[in-house]
Amino acid sequence: MPVELFARPKAGSKPIHCIGEDGLENMDLPERARAWAEATDYKAKNGKVLLVPDTDGGIDCAIIALDDSPEDALHAGQLARSLPAGDWHFEKPPPNAVLATLGAVLGGYAFTAYGKEPSRRIGLACPDGVEPVEIERLAQGTALTRDLINTPTNDMGPEALERIVRQLGEKHGASVQVITGDALLDRNLPMIHAVGRASAEAPRLIDLTWGDENAPKVTLVGKGVCFDTGGLDIKPAASMLLMKKDMGGAANVIGLASMIMAAKLPVRLRVLIPAVENSISANAFRPSDILKSRKGITVEIGNTDAEGRLVLADALALADEEAPQMLIDMATLTGAARVALGPELPPFFTDDELLAAELSDASQKTADPLWRLPLFKLYAERLSSKVADTNNITSDGFAGAITAALFLQKFVERAESWVHFDIYGWTKFAKPWAPVGGEAMGIRAIDRMLQQRFGR
Repeated sequence: MPVELFARPKAGSKPIHCIGEDGLENMDLPERARAWAEATDYKAKNGKVLLVPDTDGGIDCAIIALDDSPEDALHAGQLARSLPAGDWHFEKPPPNAVLATLGAVLGGYAFTAYGKEPSRRIGLACPDGVEPVEIERLAQGTALTRDLINTPTNDMGPEALERIVRQLGEKHGASVQVITGDALLDRNLPMIHAVGRASAEAPRLIDLTWGDENAPKVTLVGKGVCFDTGGLDIKPAASMLLMKKDMGGAANVIGLASMIMAAKLPVRLRVLIPAVENSISANAFRPSDILKSRKGITVEIGNTDAEGRLVLADALALADEEAPQMLIDMATLTGAARVALGPELPPFFTDDELLAAELSDASQKTADPLWRLPLFKLYAERLSSKVADTNNITSDGFAGAITAALFLQKFVERAESWVHFDIYGWTKFAKPWAPVGGEAMGIRAIDRMLQQRFGR
């Protein structure tokens, strides 16, 4: 990361002064900084940075406007884009110091795997009460998620996704098992096989386990569709442009898993990723096919472009068999969720009222937006089929995010708590803490919820 954290200011470190959006009045600023702000007509808009010169033509200090809400604190990401190279520190702890520091680090992220020059290095001392290890844990999990989504499918297909999980498992002492190709049929994972069999890279189920086997079971399931053509119900060209991000659910649970393991959370963690490419070939699955699932539910295929819920269903059924205390799935699943809430506010679905309240609270405190949508039971009948137990889509096109969640719910019955996140996985418009590109969504909030529920 271009922003390097230190526990305390280094010799020669320059100060950053934080002021509120109410302006310079009554702010404890050095005279030079105040005079320069007034001379340049500095307006204290949230996240706006002003560099104050010294008498030798260098930089004396910086000013940034940060208000006191969690969302405002992340605007400290603008520091990573505005400060010159060198070492810096907050003269006084900013409001929401943890989030402000995290925002500054996240703002320094850049995807550099394909030749883009790395950003200049900035050193930043953590304010009092902020632990560098904790900020780095969250920032590294976020950066891992972003990197995975940003990597194009020619370098991030099912094989590469497996390799990443194996590397993560090796780093943290986790066990990784993989079921590949026709072995999926032998192990009763037929829908994962059906969706991925047309690809040049064999479909697979990646299965990571970590932690004390007697600890509470927390299972993460991530949609790993490494590219989605739509299958035989092929997408138009414009709709394929961002389909490298259709493994965003897998990328997010991998980033979340890295956070959990780095924190040494006392849980038995399991991560299940059905990794496939929804391609077109002579053996591609077809509209009107009827697939048998791991759970025994038969599924009529109304549309091959609703493939993510199929691979998730088999993985969820497998996860559910050991009745985990917490079962979480994440997927870039429906355009309907984006229509309902836009690209920056992921919906989540659960019938566990306590879990919903915990997630909403964690979302606000981590400035990681989430919004609950209902599992409205009446809509479940719209998934009916005349020839199978269920269809994978509805015929009317309404409430697509809800009906997708209801489809998934059919495959979960033993888990104590289940929650489904329908994420976009992409920042469409740059923010101070997030450039355009792949994005971690909801995992900081989930991490906080898990820390509060299962932490020591």
